[in-house]
Amino acid sequence: MSVVCEFEVNNQKETYTLNHVAKQANGSVMLRVGKCVVLATVVTEYDNPASEDFTPLTVQYIEKTYASAKVPGGFVKREGKPSDFETLTSRVIDRSLRPLFPKGYVYPTTITVMVLSADKDVDLQVVALNAASAALYLSDLPINKLVCGVRIAKINNQVVINPTFGDLKDSTLDLYIAGSENELLMIEMKSIASTQIVETGIDSFTTTHNTNEVSESELVQLIQSAQDAIKEASAIYKKGFESYKKADFAVELKPFCVSESVIEYVRRTYQEEIKKALTRLAKSERAGELKELAVKIAQDVFVLENGFEYKEVYEAVSIVKKEIVRSMILNDRIRADGRGLKDVRPISIETNILPSAHSSCLFTRGETQALVVGTIAGPKDGQMYEVLTEKSTEIERFMVHYNFPGFSVGEAKPIFGVGRRELGHGNLAKKALESSINKDFTDTVRLVSEILESNGSSSMATVCGGSLALKAAGVDISGLVAGVAMGLVTDENKYAILTDIMGLEDHDGDMDFKVAGTKNGITALQMDIKLGGIELKVLDEALEQAKEGRLHILSIMEDAASKIEPSEALPLVEQFLIDPSKIFALIGKAGQTIKEIIEMFNVSIDLDKNSGNVKISGENKEGILKAKDHIINIINNTQKKSNAPLDFEKIYHEGDIFEAKIERIVDFGAFVTLPKGGEGLLHISKMSPKRLNKVTDLFNVGDTVEIKVLGVKKDRIELIVANL
Repeated sequence: MSVVCEFEVNNQKETYTLNHVAKQANGSVMLRVGKCVVLATVVTEYDNPASEDFTPLTVQYIEKTYASAKVPGGFVKREGKPSDFETLTSRVIDRSLRPLFPKGYVYPTTITVMVLSADKDVDLQVVALNAASAALYLSDLPINKLVCGVRIAKINNQVVINPTFGDLKDSTLDLYIAGSENELLMIEMKSIASTQIVETGIDSFTTTHNTNEVSESELVQLIQSAQDAIKEASAIYKKGFESYKKADFAVELKPFCVSESVIEYVRRTYQEEIKKALTRLAKSERAGELKELAVKIAQDVFVLENGFEYKEVYEAVSIVKKEIVRSMILNDRIRADGRGLKDVRPISIETNILPSAHSSCLFTRGETQALVVGTIAGPKDGQMYEVLTEKSTEIERFMVHYNFPGFSVGEAKPIFGVGRRELGHGNLAKKALESSINKDFTDTVRLVSEILESNGSSSMATVCGGSLALKAAGVDISGLVAGVAMGLVTDENKYAILTDIMGLEDHDGDMDFKVAGTKNGITALQMDIKLGGIELKVLDEALEQAKEGRLHILSIMEDAASKIEPSEALPLVEQFLIDPSKIFALIGKAGQTIKEIIEMFNVSIDLDKNSGNVKISGENKEGILKAKDHIINIINNTQKKSNAPLDFEKIYHEGDIFEAKIERIVDFGAFVTLPKGGEGLLHISKMSPKRLNKVTDLFNVGDTVEIKVLGVKKDRIELIVANL
């Protein structure tokens, strides 16, 4: 018999339907939020345990185009390869739920979340995680915790929990946190750039780019807000679901157990040899030496007499190795490579080493090396993609592609397609860098990070190399962005925070988190917590230590940036602003004027009608500069032919009400023709008591609007809709 559970949590009403569909799965729920409906199922194979000590969990998040009354785009009219968003959402669910599985759970398990009906105002990542968690909890798997996803935005300096996707467009922050009761399990964060429009006179304005970095202390406060929301939601879910949870299947947990006697023997007899192996910084060399040591021990008389097999011996070596690594950090405050806890490995930077590329940066930190290559293309050369809740196709103009070949860690394997991990690392680097790019920069930028060596946080090396590649390509950025990977080792009342962790510390530590930002604050963060939870005071300390490391790396990057010599392959470009109202004079009748300039000077010209931005590119610098002078002369001559500026104070007065016709619409408002002469800007904020996303949501060119004068200066008039 089906059951309906309704909850009001974190600013949204959630309706769960249990025991209604997909009843042959171990667990299933349908969740509705607004018009959004998702189906989450959990299926396991108890009769087919894995032979190794790991949990074979697969998570799939799938969007069906019928959910938005659409047919799939492209030649094949059927859902196929998952989109990047689907893959990244699958990773979010996996990283949030995997820590719930008990040690020794070795049964193949698949969690599938399908979007059956979409709603553009509903956060699909939050809904998908909540549905998957409910299906897992209600199943017969030995899972006794519920996970909750929360997204936090910052809109007009106000913290908003679970904003609509429409509201998120106006946010300066995107913080996604998954947790259970008092435990934080996963955190992803990015800052969102904004543009402030400042009027400088009639028909003239300027824009200011804001990267909107988040300070360490503010981030801790925001995480606390999310943790409070997660705790409250977890209590509501548990109370509502616990009576419907299936009894746990009598499954045998099969953790690989090692005899304490062989561990003690390895600890007592071979500790120094294991310590020596740890000095091998390269992952392949260290792993090879530890395997050789395990082979040697397996032939030991003690091992042979007691009948221990190689697998058990190797596991004993791994356990002792982990003990040594953690003891050195916690007790000796020193790491396997001899560094102190706060030390960053040596860094070297080479820029524009590829003569035929627009820009390149070889960033090396310790045994991690990323070659990041930048390419600049036109505004129309971006990646086209479809969004489930949007009818039109979107264009991605900033791309970060991350590649991790086997040779980077000494593995003999061919290069295949991009995996989930590579997509995730590239997405993290994109989040870190995107807000630093000036929003007026309309070209397409593609960064490709080739990881040539890896021993700890190649994603953060991608951020550092990517920022310098942007700089070398002449992209207008607000500042350099650096990234650093942090680690945490704890034992009862002791803990140690590590800066710039290597692979060994990532594997044997309790938490890793990656922090990227400028000298002003954090632009992106990703955290996966292996512990049950983390105290906020420890997180605060870790973020401050990460800041020290980030500033150290930035100082080295700034020195390298000062020595950049532009690549000869870089396109020659001149950009400047003109009065947007004079754009049509530059274009000419049927585009004749602009065509003549392009042919006369052998250049390409891109115009932004809203901002007045003019971009001239070509292969000859002299031709570009001559084209620029020619355009400026056309604009100046147009201005001379026009009437002298009006003195608004002599014509209009505060409180005047009259009808005006909308002549032009721009992103931030509409220009209207005034009845006694002149033109004025009706700002988008002065059009409606409710916030408008677009002017065209309310007005169109040619509409007549009743206007009221709010204020008048000699060269400027401030307007508002009369009935507002």
